[in-house]
Amino acid sequence: MIAGGSIVPPGDKSITHRALVLGSLADGTSAIEGPLTSLDARSMAGALRALGAEIAPLRPGRRVVLRGRGLRGLTAPRGSLDCGNSGTAARFILGITAAYPFRTRITGDASLRRRPMRRVTTPLRLMGASFEEENGDGLPLVVHGGRLKPLEYQSPTASAQVKGALMFAGLAAGVSVAIREPVRSRDHTERMLRALGARVEADDLALRFTPPATIPAFDLRVPGDPSSAAFLVAAALLADSGELEIRGVGVNPTRIGFLKVLERMDAAITVSPTGEVLGEPVGTLLVRPSRLRAVRVTPEEVPSLIDEIPILAVLASRAEGTSVFRGVEELRVKESDRLGLLATNLRAVGAAAEATTDTLRVTGGDARPRGKVETARDHRLAMAFAVLNTVRGADIRLSERKSVAVSYPGFFDHLAQVLHS
Repeated sequence: MIAGGSIVPPGDKSITHRALVLGSLADGTSAIEGPLTSLDARSMAGALRALGAEIAPLRPGRRVVLRGRGLRGLTAPRGSLDCGNSGTAARFILGITAAYPFRTRITGDASLRRRPMRRVTTPLRLMGASFEEENGDGLPLVVHGGRLKPLEYQSPTASAQVKGALMFAGLAAGVSVAIREPVRSRDHTERMLRALGARVEADDLALRFTPPATIPAFDLRVPGDPSSAAFLVAAALLADSGELEIRGVGVNPTRIGFLKVLERMDAAITVSPTGEVLGEPVGTLLVRPSRLRAVRVTPEEVPSLIDEIPILAVLASRAEGTSVFRGVEELRVKESDRLGLLATNLRAVGAAAEATTDTLRVTGGDARPRGKVETARDHRLAMAFAVLNTVRGADIRLSERKSVAVSYPGFFDHLAQVLHS
């Protein structure tokens, strides 16, 4: 296959989620250009609408206008809030509703109901909220919110979702939040709040957030999602020849750990900064096919590339030597048991892979990948193995393709656009 052309990936999912939340809590009318319009983003918008926010429909190519309700203006929902497959939506809504004096029931699809929520509800209980658990550590959950108190919290998990949920709780309640993590996680919430005038003091592992009295309305053009771009990067690296330009991509240092790993794998990638939007740096990636070598990923790196482990594992299956990914146990509680399924599916298509509780080992080779892949309706597994299927002579059959709509509805069209025979 030959890589070529220039493409812009879909809007960043993490920034879209946060923009929808902040626009709903702002004073005045905000506008979002280029947001992600996937199922996850629509789940977040739907939950916020049920809380009284006015949000225009999320449609491809359309500007989204939000009329904010202010920090204390959200209202009790009439029924349960369905967050679909979105862990970010569920955890952020937990944080927001903890600050309001009404009852909120939060649920999601079968996959989301299995994902852990106590990592958010435990610190929210310390702030004064209470919860009814209907399914142990998962959803559905009933939130009984109200007056919260300031929080100082040592988080056992490095998670931008947890950190964001607690900051949004503090924002809506008007109380300070201090959080320390074991390793650094994504910092989108801090950057966006700081750009909107909030006081956020942070170093690599700790932050202190002092909420403002109000959030101003804003206009935002959402950068391209680096996690989505990673699949196009991988396709270009595995191509036989050519060059691919990926424009308008978010290059926040806490999101591009996968590019640092690929650099160690001898990938030919050039990053050119082009500007900044609402505290988020943006750039262009230029990617050329490369002969890759094995890599070792440490636990400290994982939070900055947790969503890219599936595509990095696929690339490792074509690299020279044995790659080792340590500290990846969080993959066990994503949309699927990604860790176990990665190893199983790599073996199913002829690669050598082994997963333990928290480690993945993948030995590369040149054999043509062929076999059936069980995606378990996990979008990132489906996209990763679809990329592997672009290798010359590959014959990989996915159990389904619809799951990619969770984060990248136009993925297969874009993959065909950047590669040709």
